[in-house]
Amino acid sequence: MLTISGISKSFGGRTLLEEAILQVNREDRIGLVGPNGAGKSTLFNMILGTESPDDGQVIFQRGVRVGFLPQESAPVGDETVLHIATIPPGTHEHDEAHFDFEREAKAKRLLSGLGFKEKDFLRPARELSGGWVMRAHLARLLVEEPDLLMLDEPTNHLDLETLIWFQEYLQGYDGAILLISHDREFLNELVGSIVEIRQQKLIQYRGNYDTFLVQKAAQEAQQLAAYKNQQREIEHLMDFVVRFRAKASKAAQAQSKLKQIERMEKIEAPESAGPTIGFSFPQPQRSGLRAIDLKNIHLSYGANKVYEGMDFQSERGEKIVLVGPNGSGKSTLLKILAGVLVPQQGERILGHNVNAGYFAQYRGDTLTMSNTVLQEALDTPQRITEQSIRTLLGSFLFRGDDVFKKVSVLSGGEKSRLALVKILLDPPNLLLMDEPTTHLDMASIDALVEALKQYEGTLIFISHDVYFIRALGNRVVHVNAGKLTKYAGDYQYYLEVIKATNARVALTSTNRPAAPVVVPRPAKTKEQKRAEAEERQQRGSKTKDARQKIHVLEKQVQALETKQAELTKVLEHPDTYNKPGEAMRINREMADLADELETCTARWEEASTSLAELEKAVDGTSEE
Repeated sequence: MLTISGISKSFGGRTLLEEAILQVNREDRIGLVGPNGAGKSTLFNMILGTESPDDGQVIFQRGVRVGFLPQESAPVGDETVLHIATIPPGTHEHDEAHFDFEREAKAKRLLSGLGFKEKDFLRPARELSGGWVMRAHLARLLVEEPDLLMLDEPTNHLDLETLIWFQEYLQGYDGAILLISHDREFLNELVGSIVEIRQQKLIQYRGNYDTFLVQKAAQEAQQLAAYKNQQREIEHLMDFVVRFRAKASKAAQAQSKLKQIERMEKIEAPESAGPTIGFSFPQPQRSGLRAIDLKNIHLSYGANKVYEGMDFQSERGEKIVLVGPNGSGKSTLLKILAGVLVPQQGERILGHNVNAGYFAQYRGDTLTMSNTVLQEALDTPQRITEQSIRTLLGSFLFRGDDVFKKVSVLSGGEKSRLALVKILLDPPNLLLMDEPTTHLDMASIDALVEALKQYEGTLIFISHDVYFIRALGNRVVHVNAGKLTKYAGDYQYYLEVIKATNARVALTSTNRPAAPVVVPRPAKTKEQKRAEAEERQQRGSKTKDARQKIHVLEKQVQALETKQAELTKVLEHPDTYNKPGEAMRINREMADLADELETCTARWEEASTSLAELEKAVDGTSEE
């Protein structure tokens, strides 16, 4: 479908890609990863034809249709939400070739899935925020169903519930998907391979993001061992050269050693994964047991009643994630908790020694514009060394000379990250955060997670990043239509309770079909009874065979998993990397094992399903 053949691209003397190759086939699901500035968006632009490679080619199979969702949408005019979702760009609303009721119906279904209410369909798009306009453009792409769907950070503007819907929709998508995302849970659930931009190459790994991390770590360990071995060899050769270059009888040999070094294909040292948090996290003053109470809160925006008689409590040390659809009142609740928004009625009661701090998505107004990034970070009452602060700044993408930039010239995202650093350097004991992972790459999200894991105060946050939620949240509060439901467990517990509740509601629904009328059956003949007995015998035999097959497959799966564990231990042993090519061989064997395990597991699941159907049929027959 798409072939990237030996492309190279440089900007301002910096090489982003050099002789990079990639093949995208139909139904591929590929995640494109790499640090900010590595060239991900540039690669997208070259695929789309808006930029040209310095060398190499981007080749599409004839007739391939490409759809692209950028991070930011173009300005909109008077067109409605439904118009954006239904009409392809460059066509007229009444063009019969493009506007039909089936297309409109599909657009409405997709808009609903993406969180729009029916009353929003005919609203002018200019009345909406940029995030909602992006959803309308996303709906149009999904209506089009291109052969290759290219998505640049598609989850940035989605709330958690919409993100889950979108993820499930893409899992059933017929075309190929190439996406850039910093949401590792989204990548884990969706992609079948990861392409990393590293050392100016496109390096492809089979599996999801977590599998990629394991494979990359093994590959880097192997590369580091090979690099060190080669450096020792070069050092040994150079030692000979230095000692005997001036000696007439050895000069020729010394020159030969120099040429040997020159002829070597030099092994590069693995790229560093970047700085990680390496400082002692300052802990806030300990608060009383009750962190904050809201009692009988009433809040309205004009005629729009958000909360009527709402109560909320949080205790010291809880890490609560607020979930619910966009517009349900999550950010409003966070602002009430922070004291930023005063309700028309009700009480906000802070606990003993509680100091609340609020991190909104945009915090530029709290920074001193005339300071440099480093000066702003150093402006903290905590006793932290400059080196530790620079390490923390590096974890949030302020590296090298970036720390000497004036705050006034920073982008909105950079100001947000700097404000986040300042909160981490001097945290309050009640921390309220609204989408803190926005504008962060994966390494920075990891740094934030590690910092907040150390945090001993109370954390209440909103996030659509499931990895972030799973890593930190120990309580869930669902917000919807002014009602709060608290779950005394983490996000997985919340999902399981919701699933069980939905199943129970479905079983007890008053709209379920009426019970069938039981009609007495006529007596069976001898021939019918004989035939049924033979059928039961055959089913019993099939059931026995199915159980045996499952037993064999289970042993195969167990053997493969044991082999995987053994190979992993070998890879973890330093001696493995002293044998040239050994680690690479083991990695290939592990990749083959993973494929075989996946096939074997799929066969086991198929056999288990067949057995369940057979047993159900046997049970049904025995009840007659």
